[in-house]
Amino acid sequence: MVTYFLFASGFVILLVGANLLVDGASSIGRKMDLSPVVIGFTIVALGTSLPELFINIFASIGGNTDLAVSNVLGSNIINTLFIIGAAAVIFPIKSPKKTTNSLIPISLASALILGLFANFSVFPFSKANTISRIEGGVMVLLIIGFLIYSYHFAKSEKDEQATPGIKEMSLFKSLIFVAAGIAGLYFGGNWVVDGATFIASEFGISQALIGITIVAVATSLPELVTSMVAALKKNAGLALGNALGSNIFNVFLVLGVSALIKPLPFTGSLNVDLGMVIISNLFLFAAIKIGKGKMVSRGEGVIFMLIYIGYIIYSIMQTG
Repeated sequence: MVTYFLFASGFVILLVGANLLVDGASSIGRKMDLSPVVIGFTIVALGTSLPELFINIFASIGGNTDLAVSNVLGSNIINTLFIIGAAAVIFPIKSPKKTTNSLIPISLASALILGLFANFSVFPFSKANTISRIEGGVMVLLIIGFLIYSYHFAKSEKDEQATPGIKEMSLFKSLIFVAAGIAGLYFGGNWVVDGATFIASEFGISQALIGITIVAVATSLPELVTSMVAALKKNAGLALGNALGSNIFNVFLVLGVSALIKPLPFTGSLNVDLGMVIISNLFLFAAIKIGKGKMVSRGEGVIFMLIYIGYIIYSIMQTG
């Protein structure tokens, strides 16, 4: 009973910690005169990916590698299909051209690179079906490159829309928020991993299924809340950018750091979930680039959400 309580409490603490850290870091970003695009594209996207990062760090240290990989794959699928779909139902997402031409291809490329590293021996001393430390290091370098690109990307084109939800605070209060957020992520992440491992062993459920469903849904709540707020404020760029930016951070930063801690075995069954990540990005690109009105309409948003529900049902049935 205590384990279940800590498992549930861990999610709450994770979400509170991520929110505190985003608020504090965003306030510091404002004081540094960073544009709303830079704040939303980097700080907010990174902050909403921190629950996945801390869960994966503890999972990797504990040798729960199936949970580490499936958590990221599940989070990216829910980000692209359910969260963007739900945001589009609230307010149709007409993507800025710069987002369509950059974020979606980078999000798709991150999934393809993950598939390449997981299934083939790309570098010396790396093995097929394992994300090695070398490949993890390359992923971390790629996220650094993405951050540099994001900075120049934001400077090249001003975004007139303000990023919703950013609170201006004193520097001292901002630092307190950052410190409290990190503490919340640390303890919450530890409890979630311990609880997920216990539940998997207690009920004979694979860690991969726990990661794809319960853990992925819970750790994607920050992205869901952020994108819902953005959609309600008719800020389509932030709703789309937050979800896709989180996808990129999840692969390159979260899995990269996890692989640096401990190489991540990649079981063949996870290729089905990886394939869904790739397909969901292609669906999104097709809806915005080819579809009527070149946007994610309310109808397409409903279809995205139904595809996600169907995928979850399929995943559960496969283990049943």
